[in-house]
Amino acid sequence: MPNPSLYDMTLADVEALMRGWGQPPFRARQIYRQLYINLADSPASMTDLPLALRERLLAEVPLGGLRLVRTQQSADGLTRKALFALPDGAVVETVLMLYADRATACVSTQAGCAMGCVFCATAKLGLLRNLSPGEIVEQAIWASRELRAWQGTGDRGQGTGTDDPQDDGGRWMADSPTPVQQLSRISNLVFMGMGEPLANYERWWAAVQRLHDPQGFNMGARSMTVSTVGLAQGIRRLADEGMPINLAISLHAPDDALRSELMPINDRFPITDLLDAAREYIEKTGRRVSFEYVLLQGRNDQPHQALALAKLLRGHTADGANRGVPLLCHVNLIPWNPIPGAPLGRSEYKRILAFQQVLMDYGVACTVRVERGVEIAAACGQLAGSMQN
Repeated sequence: MPNPSLYDMTLADVEALMRGWGQPPFRARQIYRQLYINLADSPASMTDLPLALRERLLAEVPLGGLRLVRTQQSADGLTRKALFALPDGAVVETVLMLYADRATACVSTQAGCAMGCVFCATAKLGLLRNLSPGEIVEQAIWASRELRAWQGTGDRGQGTGTDDPQDDGGRWMADSPTPVQQLSRISNLVFMGMGEPLANYERWWAAVQRLHDPQGFNMGARSMTVSTVGLAQGIRRLADEGMPINLAISLHAPDDALRSELMPINDRFPITDLLDAAREYIEKTGRRVSFEYVLLQGRNDQPHQALALAKLLRGHTADGANRGVPLLCHVNLIPWNPIPGAPLGRSEYKRILAFQQVLMDYGVACTVRVERGVEIAAACGQLAGSMQN
């Protein structure tokens, strides 16, 4: 892991650093405010600190561990993707998406991923390493700066189409078909980027706590969502944390045979175990679970599969027996976003709608996810962190 940066430090850590430097305790709170509220991009800009302290911070403690390599912008100007290089040469990607009434940041928790899902570009990289809490937090800070810069243009500017990392991020397309209201901060934070968050639980959870801290970034727990391939022990652990963040579980098949083909992790946590963990989470938190379902032409998008999925979520076992109480859940149907070299097909939209109708007819809440950033490989399952492409 890299040397700790300021973003890797809790407020208590910064207080300890200030004590060690002979500084009064309130200096730590000033630094924390600069990091998470003012979004300072350098100790040099923390002008409420004495010059000598700013210079020492600049010389001795890195602000963060991410180096912005480039940004890419979608044609409609409402999605921006950042490629970051880590100190050891690994790379990660982060996405900021603007909607009519909200801004969502999608952050990564690992460089690469070990889960091996066949429809996901990140899986082709394998796991390079876990991200530190600070490296996870810093992605949310980048997205917040991007949003602040965009709002600061006042007139929304004109899209430049540049990949220049020196671009201040404040130029978004003005001719978007979707009007966007002024937003003071990131509305939603989703841990759906590169990697499996629950496989990096300790560091990911430290980042969640940092971002939730009311003395700092102050992101509401209900505004955060974690997506998992279904690590049952991690789901149970999350259920006991006492923080009501949203849980999304990647399902993608109504039976074990198909799910194991698409997601090797199913051999370790088959659907019955996964749904048992989801039920435990729901019982302990009272929160609804979202199930993600990527639709692949002719593989998992047929009407009988929709019916099997509906029965599964309404309380039936794979053999048709009724287990009783339906799951408190919602299904997100996701049109597959193509990735190079994958022998898979994207479901036709009429098949997606037919699949959705079967679920709704059976009483399962279901929506089709709005697609964003496909042309810049920023959509679900496309993040691969290429330095070349």
